[in-house]
Amino acid sequence: MNRPVRVLVAKVGLDGHDRGAKVIATALRDAGMEVIYTGLRQTAEMVVNAALQEDVDAIGVSILSGAHMTVFPKLMALMKEKEMTDVLLTGGGIIPDDDMQALKKLGVGQLFAPGTPTTQICEYITHWVKENRSF
Repeated sequence: MNRPVRVLVAKVGLDGHDRGAKVIATALRDAGMEVIYTGLRQTAEMVVNAALQEDVDAIGVSILSGAHMTVFPKLMALMKEKEMTDVLLTGGGIIPDDDMQALKKLGVGQLFAPGTPTTQICEYITHWVKENRSF
């Protein structure tokens, strides 16, 4: 790969807790990735449009509001509509295991619970991009 992995980190909806997203953004940057952090209160449309404009390899969504079963399917639908089939949609937060499995069946990548080592998240994204994107 000739360029660093590019990741957009987003907070969708009214969830105002962004400490975790900022920690992940910093960890990804420290791992050599280019990170675009969209800030709080983004819509799914804003996130997908930003990801398209920034030509990212992955979108990481931090969600603590309980709206994950609405947010992730909406993001997936918008990504498919924009033909972003080779962009990883991943994320983390307070998401029950059953919901993680249901979202995985919809095409969402691995989701991470609080306390997951940031190195594990970095390795997952790097490996996914290496396996699924061509440059």
